[in-house]
Amino acid sequence: MSAESSGRAPHAGTGASYASAGVDIEAGDRAVELMKEWVKKTKRPEVLGGLGGFAGLFDASALKRYERPLLASATDGVGTKVDLARKMGVYDTIGHDLVGMVVDDLVVCGAEPLFMTDYICVGKVHPERVAAIVKGIAEGCVLAGCALVGGETAEHPGLLGEDDFDVAGAGTGVVEYDRLLGADRIRKGDAVIAMASSGLHSNGYSLVRHVVFDRAGWALDREVEEFGRTLGEELLEPTKIYSLDCLALTRTAEVHAFSHITGGGLANNLARVIPDGLHATVDRSTWTPGAVFDLVGKAGQVERLELEKTLNMGVGMMAVVPEASVDVALETLADRGVDAWVAGEITERGDHASGATLTGDYAK
Repeated sequence: MSAESSGRAPHAGTGASYASAGVDIEAGDRAVELMKEWVKKTKRPEVLGGLGGFAGLFDASALKRYERPLLASATDGVGTKVDLARKMGVYDTIGHDLVGMVVDDLVVCGAEPLFMTDYICVGKVHPERVAAIVKGIAEGCVLAGCALVGGETAEHPGLLGEDDFDVAGAGTGVVEYDRLLGADRIRKGDAVIAMASSGLHSNGYSLVRHVVFDRAGWALDREVEEFGRTLGEELLEPTKIYSLDCLALTRTAEVHAFSHITGGGLANNLARVIPDGLHATVDRSTWTPGAVFDLVGKAGQVERLELEKTLNMGVGMMAVVPEASVDVALETLADRGVDAWVAGEITERGDHASGATLTGDYAK
């Protein structure tokens, strides 16, 4: 502890140091040691070396089996959900959210996630806390089938409080050129398959936090009957990671496109993969959003359209497949434990202003 932070006057002639500025290098080294065992669990055969180098190494010769490999790249964070993790003192789940946000953007184009790197920014390095965050990231990488090849932990005293932190990550994947998924594959008559989310995932938390804390005045330890657990446990539920499920689907069924339902909601994200001239109609009556969506709407008197453009409403990923592939697609997802259903269809654009709309009312 520095003289400044302990409240003692420094001795005359004592020079400044990194420690006196609030950066603890030894704590950072301790955090690296604690996280090594978790990073090892994510190692793929193509990964060379281990933690401690200046860069992660991935053997690109593995891509020789591709005729024309396309590298896909994505980066993301988890937004203000980190504030809930901090308040609850739970640090080993937020990494699942980070991985899900990155790898499921990659798989939308059909890419297999290969590796990720992370960036953790803290006000003060608490080694066990940082290691718990990395543990969650590593566990997420295992679920996604990708390697965690490196990262950075930065200590920012004076800019962040001692317990404050943020996380971000970047990932790289690969897809064969002639298997690239997207709008150009979608045809009139295709079916839209929805895959259930595990809850809020990692988007819309600024609205959610405003509703439950500022408007409703609820505490994180409040038991909520509809959830069967506390408010905090529900809000911290990790993001479901779909990458291996989606890749399995591409092997068993013809898939034209995926859409990762994140910020902006279901219709806006689905519209991103719908080509000009076509339109996706999604029927709300095909599913019932989870209790957390109903609670946010009622507690904050949030209009349905506002909820739908902010939250995923119970759908985390969508697949667009030809009608002939629907049965095998649903069977594949069911075999993998993914709750999925036909939620809509692709029609001509007609007078629709956007590429996707929601119709009807949610099932009760």
